[in-house]
Amino acid sequence: MTHQTMALNALFPAATESIEVRLAAGTADIRAAQRVRYRVFYEEMGAQPTPEMHAFELDFDDYDEVCDHLLVLVEGEVVGTYRLIRRHAADAVGCFYSAGEFDISPILAMPGEILELGRSCVDARWRHRGTLQMLWQGLAAYMVENDIRLLFGCGSLPGTRPEILAPQLAYLRDNHLAPPELRGSALGGPNRVDFEAITAPWEARRVLASLPPLLKGYLRLGGMVGDGAVIDHPFNTTDVLVVVNAADIAGRYVKRFSA
Repeated sequence: MTHQTMALNALFPAATESIEVRLAAGTADIRAAQRVRYRVFYEEMGAQPTPEMHAFELDFDDYDEVCDHLLVLVEGEVVGTYRLIRRHAADAVGCFYSAGEFDISPILAMPGEILELGRSCVDARWRHRGTLQMLWQGLAAYMVENDIRLLFGCGSLPGTRPEILAPQLAYLRDNHLAPPELRGSALGGPNRVDFEAITAPWEARRVLASLPPLLKGYLRLGGMVGDGAVIDHPFNTTDVLVVVNAADIAGRYVKRFSA
C-alpha cells in the first residue's frame, strides 16, 4: 500500500463495515476498476472497444499506469471508480486526456495543482446516491491531501447527434460558460460542435432533467463549460469541457478531513 493510499484511508475511513473508499493499491485494484469501466462504458452504454479490450473485457489506456484510481468497494468488490490525473501523470504520457479533444491551455496556465477527472462510473447494481456520495467524499479527501485548486475533464452527453442535443448544449452555453481565463475550447475538425451555430430554444427544467447525473452534479457545485463540444464516436457521446473550482467541492466535505 502506498503512502498516498494510506493518507486517503486515514482521512476518510469506511462509512460502514462493508463499504470503503480508497485509492487503488496495486495492479489487481486497477484491473478491477478497468473491469467495472468495461461493463459500464462498453457493455451498457455502447462504446466501441478495441479488439484487445474486447478480448480481456477491460477498459484501459496509457494513463492507467501513471494516474491514481479512486475506488468504492462493497464487501471487498470494486463497484465504482474515478480516474485522477495530476500534472506529473499527464507529463508522463505527454498531455492530459482531455487535450485530445480540447485546447486546455488556459487551464494549464493556472498556478498550483490541477486535477483532471475521468472514467467516473458505478456498477449498475450499486448505482445509488450512497455509492456516488462515497466517490465524491473520497475525491474531496484526495483534493485536501494534494492541495488541488482546480478540477476539469470531459463531461459527456449520451449520443453523437448534436441536433438532438442542441437544447442541452445551448443551455450550457447560455448559463454555464466559463470565464475567458478558464475557457478551454473544442479543437477544430469534423467532430467539433460550434456553440455559436446552435439556435435551439431550451427550457431549464426540462434540460436539467435530461442531463446525466454526473454533469448535473458538477453544475450544482458551480461547474462551468468551455467553448464548443466534441463528438466522441468510440464512446458514443458528445463531450463538453467541464471546469470546477476545487473549493466548491471541498467546501461541502472539507470539515470531515480538517477537524
